[in-house]
Amino acid sequence: MPRPALRLAVELDGDGAHPAAWRRAAHAPGELLTPRRVARTAAAAENAGFTLVTFEDSILPPASDAGPAGRVGAVERAAFAAASTSVLGVAPVVSTTYAEPFHVSTQLASLDHVSAGRAGWVVGVEDDPAAARAWGRPPVEGAEALAREARDGLRVVRDLWDSWEDDAVIRSVPTSRYLDRARLHAIDFTGETYSVRGPSIVPRPPQGRPVVLAHPGLVPPGHVDVALVGGPTTAATVGAAADSGVPLAFAEIEIALDTPRESAEARIADLERYAPWERRPDRLRYTGSAEGLVTLLAELAAHVDGVRLLPLVVDEDLSVLSRHVLPELFVRRLATRPLPGTTLRASLGLPRPRNRFATATATTTALAGEESR
Repeated sequence: MPRPALRLAVELDGDGAHPAAWRRAAHAPGELLTPRRVARTAAAAENAGFTLVTFEDSILPPASDAGPAGRVGAVERAAFAAASTSVLGVAPVVSTTYAEPFHVSTQLASLDHVSAGRAGWVVGVEDDPAAARAWGRPPVEGAEALAREARDGLRVVRDLWDSWEDDAVIRSVPTSRYLDRARLHAIDFTGETYSVRGPSIVPRPPQGRPVVLAHPGLVPPGHVDVALVGGPTTAATVGAAADSGVPLAFAEIEIALDTPRESAEARIADLERYAPWERRPDRLRYTGSAEGLVTLLAELAAHVDGVRLLPLVVDEDLSVLSRHVLPELFVRRLATRPLPGTTLRASLGLPRPRNRFATATATTTALAGEESR
């Protein structure tokens, strides 16, 4: 049986994947941190046919001295992008290394409510000691400790989303009851470094749980909806997708495309005068024509469920993607667009998750009924 068509995602943080991308942006430097910029790039991605946009984030400014020294919070940008679009999924990077999982859960649940079920979450980590100082917390050091905080944070956030059953809000005028308190649940989590009782202060999100995206090995695969996989070669990426153990696998690809006026190599060389574009071993990198990228994506379509593209310069590469890459993918039925009125889960072909507390409650009630007979 052939695989479903690819779902397409694109990263829209800053001006692009290159640390000096702002030097080739189509807007004035001061416009980067404005609502107009967020709305314009999100609208361009939606009109092109992308299913999902992601927004990188950190409590620290971008690391390179060649780039801008600040950014607007990813959750805030995602919320604004959601209000500016109608079918596009929005997924900010949010770390629980130092942030309270309770606050993360309410932020993302609120994002799912305001977007009518189009929210996702890219699970992140803060591994720079400067982040601990910024939070005023003791540093979390080492891969094992970082993974523990990510694992515990994800579990707490998921449980808090489930702490309200779907029908907990009853709005009964005759009885003057807004909530059925029996359908709110304390999560009673105790980890190595903190404990959380709950329940949340935000009703269960429209999707039940926003879509969770994470890199392999960071958190348990059973708690992830989309694995972000990659490697230095196509074969390595395909192998990572096969080993992910997650319902969906998206290949991460850094891209630099030929434009009508310049080759990709010339564009990269222009930016390399200011800062290097470091290669990441967990991502593919493609440099060249739009036709070549279509060929690569056609090859990957037999092995992955989607791709997340990270453009060299958003203003330049997103235009080529919109005009030459995505239309060809749709014509060849290699990729699919999101449909109006659907949640992000529906666009990705993911089921709405059952509330684990409601399931436990139903089981307890059924057993009690059997004992009484």
